[in-house]
Amino acid sequence: MASNNFAVADQASESFPDYAPKLHDSYIDGYEPNSLSAPHSSLERSSTWIGMGLVLTSLAGFGIMIWMAATLIWGQGVTVAEYDTTLYMIIGAVIAVVLLAAGFGLIHRGRRYYREYRDTTGRIN
Repeated sequence: MASNNFAVADQASESFPDYAPKLHDSYIDGYEPNSLSAPHSSLERSSTWIGMGLVLTSLAGFGIMIWMAATLIWGQGVTVAEYDTTLYMIIGAVIAVVLLAAGFGLIHRGRRYYREYRDTTGRIN
């Protein structure tokens, strides 16, 4: 049964302003925060590092494409089995594009707090 006692404050529906100071409000003018220890640092986010790893891994796809381009230019040699160069070229391109897109997406996601900090404070560091 619901209570009809309206004298008790309904704290769930009340809203109070956030009086907690933001860290960047206490920065002295001209202070450049250390990028690793700052709470908005992108270097502390796993998604940033995984994204960088995926961008570097995309080099494998570019390597496959370079290998197939060299095979097209100089031939496959006498003792090597015949490769389907077009198929491998497509596989390399797909690997490179997918890993680059995923990597840059994760890097963008990992830097979201920095972009929020930059928009809030107007700083460019």
